[in-house]
Amino acid sequence: MKIIMQALGISFIIHLIYFLGTWMVGYLKTRNYNPSIANGWTEVEMLQSEVAFGAVASPLFMLSTFFGVALISAFFIFFFGKVVHFKKG
Repeated sequence: MKIIMQALGISFIIHLIYFLGTWMVGYLKTRNYNPSIANGWTEVEMLQSEVAFGAVASPLFMLSTFFGVALISAFFIFFFGKVVHFKKG
């Protein structure tokens, strides 16, 4: 049970770092964006075909990646626990 809780914690931390990193990159790109208005009038196109905000991911995909990373983490925790136990004697 301890390994499962550790693996879920590791998965949570990895996903949190990923989502906060993605958010931070988007925030910094938005904050530092300087549009070139002078060059924008040479070629006019419809705005709807040029703008996209974010992406949509399936909740099932997000849940599967969370538990997939937890499963991989549990494997490594178990494996390295056995290696350390074997080296101790």
